[in-house]
Amino acid sequence: MVVRDPHCRHNVYWSEIVRESLAEYVCATDTLESMGYEIKAVVVDGKRGLTGHYADLPVQMCHFHQAATVRRYLTLRPRLEAGRELRDVARKLGNVCERCFGRELAHWHEKWCEFLTEKTINAETGKCHYTHKRLRSAYFSLKKNLLHLYTYQRHPDLRIPNTTNGLESSFAYLKELVRVHRGMKDDLKRKMIESILQNSNTKS
Repeated sequence: MVVRDPHCRHNVYWSEIVRESLAEYVCATDTLESMGYEIKAVVVDGKRGLTGHYADLPVQMCHFHQAATVRRYLTLRPRLEAGRELRDVARKLGNVCERCFGRELAHWHEKWCEFLTEKTINAETGKCHYTHKRLRSAYFSLKKNLLHLYTYQRHPDLRIPNTTNGLESSFAYLKELVRVHRGMKDDLKRKMIESILQNSNTKS
């Protein structure tokens, strides 16, 4: 787990963890503040609970992760017309202002709201479920995160990135090194990663 200062391009905190959890983020925040860091804003990838934990700070949802979420639900080539139209709306994220994006999303929902509520009855169990579950998930992901998709525009003085790409690119470099040195013993591998994170003043 790594926390990066996007302006200095430094990794300011890292920790080897078993699994990603809210408690690990709490620990990271507390540790950084105890070291004298002032956290002015955060860019998150959409993990559940993070926006609530950082409710007192400007929170920016990563556009790359939001687009990936929509793509995962709709696929690259949606079969349904509603899916294709929602995909086109999502593609405008970052290219239009917050008001315009919100208006287009609202117009899409107004057009397809009845379609979203369609249900199918399971012939075996007699239970019903939403017919277009993946389409609903894509829409509600955008709607839920809308408040945090344009934080960077509402706080221009903070120069908040709208993606975590700077951090992701450093991870890609680490993953490639680990792949190349896959025969290395775990303790040496940890030391290599620790050294790279320690000397993280890069241009990425």
